[in-house]
Amino acid sequence: MNRIKELRKARGLRQADVARETCIDQKTLSNYEIGRTNPDAYAIVQLSEFFGVTADYLLGVSDFNFKNTAAIVSKLEEMEAQLAAMKKILLSEKDK
Repeated sequence: MNRIKELRKARGLRQADVARETCIDQKTLSNYEIGRTNPDAYAIVQLSEFFGVTADYLLGVSDFNFKNTAAIVSKLEEMEAQLAAMKKILLSEKDK
């Protein structure tokens, strides 16, 4: 479960920290992180709530975390900038 490890490390947390806050055994978290086992429904809910992400994002089903509107707005702004850059390139090539 690479997302769990990514989220944990991005926040500077140890497995013990996450285990304490989510009531999930540290060894179980370790098994999720190395892909030995998959989280059950309880663990998915606990971890998604703890990290503030959607279950889909946590499980790697989606690359977008739309749990809050700030994440949506940020992603839309990023996409708008990419579209503007692409439009500029296409228009400049059209003029050649």
